[in-house]
Amino acid sequence: MKRILIADDEPNILLSLDFLMRKNGYEVFIARDGKEAIEIIKNKKPQAVILDIMMPEMDGYEVCQFIRNNDELRDTKVIFLSAKTQPADIEKGLTMADSYITKPFSTKDIVKEVKSLI
Repeated sequence: MKRILIADDEPNILLSLDFLMRKNGYEVFIARDGKEAIEIIKNKKPQAVILDIMMPEMDGYEVCQFIRNNDELRDTKVIFLSAKTQPADIEKGLTMADSYITKPFSTKDIVKEVKSLI
């Protein structure tokens, strides 16, 4: 079973994406901030991470940088899911992550993106 981490500080997003990904056959882990996300990534080594950029403790950029700097995690796919919609924000995100989806988002788009990456 493919493992996916959803890291976001908005409970409703966590709830809906957790349900959606489980329904599509993924093993799902949840993190509410960047530090929790890194602990889960170290221990569970998910194939993909859906990552909010603006989170407490550590932001999504820092979590993504941790993934990219770790040889064991180099195959981990990162999808930024963010309310940051300015072209400069999206461009910055795409220099680090495999994909960038803006909030509000379509659940169909998220599932499609995850399936295409892993």
